[in-house]
Amino acid sequence: MRLWLIRHGQTPSNVLGLLDTAVPGPGLTDLGREQAAALPAALADSPLGAVYASAQTRAQETAAPLAAARGLQVLVRPGLGEVQAGNLEMAGDRESVLGYLSVIGRWMAGELEMRHPGNGESGHEVLARYDEVVAEAAGTGAEAVAMLSHGAVIRFWATYRSGNLPAAFGARHVLHNTGVVELEGHPDSGWRTLTWAGTAVGGMDLDDPQTDGPAGDPFEVRSALPHQ
Repeated sequence: MRLWLIRHGQTPSNVLGLLDTAVPGPGLTDLGREQAAALPAALADSPLGAVYASAQTRAQETAAPLAAARGLQVLVRPGLGEVQAGNLEMAGDRESVLGYLSVIGRWMAGELEMRHPGNGESGHEVLARYDEVVAEAAGTGAEAVAMLSHGAVIRFWATYRSGNLPAAFGARHVLHNTGVVELEGHPDSGWRTLTWAGTAVGGMDLDDPQTDGPAGDPFEVRSALPHQ
């Protein structure tokens, strides 16, 4: 099966650089809607049997043009949601952002028990919920599926589940708004990443790395915050 993991379009919280991970969260900006509108043409040559989105508004709004172009419904699944920030929710200072990302970086390296302070998830929990949705999609027998999701969770899941990517690959590679990670495989046999297109699908005219939010850019794997 071909799996297209697509980050949502730009949001107001992205512009402000905030760790906005709650449900339902904000919708798209004008640029975000332009980015979403570019998806159907970008994937025009790819067969799609289903379009999934997280329970967060921005993912569903990004999925809508692609689903409409294919005559499909957007299948909403909470398991595709962003990695929860816990006590760091809506923070935008450098220390908080690096703290959030460093935990995800440690997950990529195999330290899945770590959590963000507060009600943050462990890496085990994030993998389990994402795996469940991917397994559902694989069970449909579709040749290819698009999943509209979020920067941090895509970078983590694709890095950890791809047999051909080194640990912490996702920490070093960007995933701007409407960036796409293309994988091939099956839950039973494993996955490999075919392409990692980290910039907006509509080209540089629709890509603004200065306003794509904390989850899009490279970071160094640093000591994680104490887990709870």
